[in-house]
Amino acid sequence: MTEATASAQGLAKTSRPRSLVLEFLGRLFREKPLGAFGAIIFLILLLTGIFADFIATEGFNVIHPLDKLKPPGGEYTYFDADFNKQTGTYLLGSDQLGRDVFSRIVYGARISVIIAFSATTLSIIISLTLGLMAGFFGGRIDMASQRFVDAWMSFPDLIILIVAVSILGPGMWQVILVLGLLYGIAGSRIVRGAVLSTRENMYVHAAQTIGASTPRILLRHILPNIMAPVIVLFTTRLAAVILAESGLSFLGLGIPPPAPSWGGMLSIEGKSYMFLAPWLAILPGVALTIVVYGINMFGDALRDLLDPRLRGGGGRYGGGKPRNKRRT
Repeated sequence: MTEATASAQGLAKTSRPRSLVLEFLGRLFREKPLGAFGAIIFLILLLTGIFADFIATEGFNVIHPLDKLKPPGGEYTYFDADFNKQTGTYLLGSDQLGRDVFSRIVYGARISVIIAFSATTLSIIISLTLGLMAGFFGGRIDMASQRFVDAWMSFPDLIILIVAVSILGPGMWQVILVLGLLYGIAGSRIVRGAVLSTRENMYVHAAQTIGASTPRILLRHILPNIMAPVIVLFTTRLAAVILAESGLSFLGLGIPPPAPSWGGMLSIEGKSYMFLAPWLAILPGVALTIVVYGINMFGDALRDLLDPRLRGGGGRYGGGKPRNKRRT
């Protein structure tokens, strides 16, 4: 027994514990292939937005008056610093002003990343604040906050966005504020439900019995145990914010031109020249569709992997092996 115990202790010392991140990535690629595909799309979007200056072939508002409506693969000419004539290729064509569509889509990814992360972070802060107060304190605070949320959610999202942006005016920070409030108030109900189920656990009652303060209970016992639904809510809100911002820009209430918002590209260039130059409508729409689809798939995979009630199952899109039933 002594030798076996010593060998077991030596093996425990030499073996390193697997990283939780690596274990999660392994489960993601093994059990949720569509979720892994969505995670790759999300990573590409993030890197494209960060390194847009290096990926784009030129500035998003550089105009070549002689190269209007060039098709994808069309050639253009320019002069270098020594005034030597050079030729290049429009990878995704040019628009009605002679601007490179590929560069505008790349810079549009940066705008989508900034708005998505800023508005989603603001919405999560609002959801946590309202959800923690309503779920933990209950009573009149819960009733008043939930009636306010009910009244807020009774209005269509598009109507709220149009009214708010028309009052504040179009612009990036106005859109971030409006979208953060819209999804933050609505998402507080999800946080409230998680808090209601967590506050009934024995460790919360034990903390209350020994006299722990309310902020300590909320920050040390409630908040860490509701992070799984909050993370899932964050990823799903990213796709919703990108789609809502594109809709506002399509209506002319989002990011004002000449900023290359994907929704604005669909509205100004795409809608006006969709028959003469169909790539102006197809390419921004394809980029928007792929990004929203990928983030939604990644969010669904996170929900299935982080929810303990769904572990071991196949989830929504298979991949998990069913457990062998024990024979009686």
